[in-house]
Amino acid sequence: MPWFPDFVNAAELARRQIRADDRADPPAAYLTALQRRDARDLETTWPGEVVIHDPRGTVRGHREVKKFVRRNGEWLAELHARTETVAATTSGGRAVLELLAYLTREGRGVAWPVAVVAEAVDDRSVEFRTYCSQQPVTGTHHLRPPVLPREDGGPGGVVGRYLTALAAGDADAAVAAFAPLGYLREPNAPEYTHRGAAALRPYFARCFDDGGSVQLEHCATTDDGPRCALEYNCVRWGDQDLPPEAGLMVCERDVDGRLAAVRLYDDIETPVRDA
Repeated sequence: MPWFPDFVNAAELARRQIRADDRADPPAAYLTALQRRDARDLETTWPGEVVIHDPRGTVRGHREVKKFVRRNGEWLAELHARTETVAATTSGGRAVLELLAYLTREGRGVAWPVAVVAEAVDDRSVEFRTYCSQQPVTGTHHLRPPVLPREDGGPGGVVGRYLTALAAGDADAAVAAFAPLGYLREPNAPEYTHRGAAALRPYFARCFDDGGSVQLEHCATTDDGPRCALEYNCVRWGDQDLPPEAGLMVCERDVDGRLAAVRLYDDIETPVRDA
């Protein structure tokens, strides 16, 4: 299944991160390629290597990227797709763009959360990594193998405390990390949102049912202060060990340093749903 390849803003943000003087023009050639379903001008913008890690595999090199752009453009046109930007997080040559893609599937509208990571290797090369659940589009979950290897370390502060609470299976500590009106949004759709302690507490209680926990391997962090985007491999959920599955979460801090939002982008089939 193709996915929504809206890389334009993410590519521009990543490129600006590595160009201190910001002399580079925005990647207009890439925008044109996506709009025209024709990537022949892409080599002018990123003449080095372009790599796309998509939920169904890796696309590498200009020839394959051209096929990918054309195929996805046709698919998206059939679904009457449009996007809305949720947030962008940039740091150290990396940009994370959060989107809601609005599609028409089987005669009904679908709001599809998608996150795109653009990492500029240098002025000539770029890597894109996408994270989303395929369930809103295909009706089923699909195992997403690791995209990045595990790394030591990880975020500190409230994000670190939240991750520690997940790993310990401590629902009270997880809820305490959130602001009073803070929320957690699941990957499948905006309607799976849990806001405030009254909704978050039963959510985490079900996550940790029978002494379970959520174990995430740290892979990469993009942190600009207001938001922290963590790319991870999930290896345990509830009382079950999982084959490592790639995902991304964005933690948004409020002015008091608590979690105003946690938005998840993965395809893990969890046991948690609203009662």
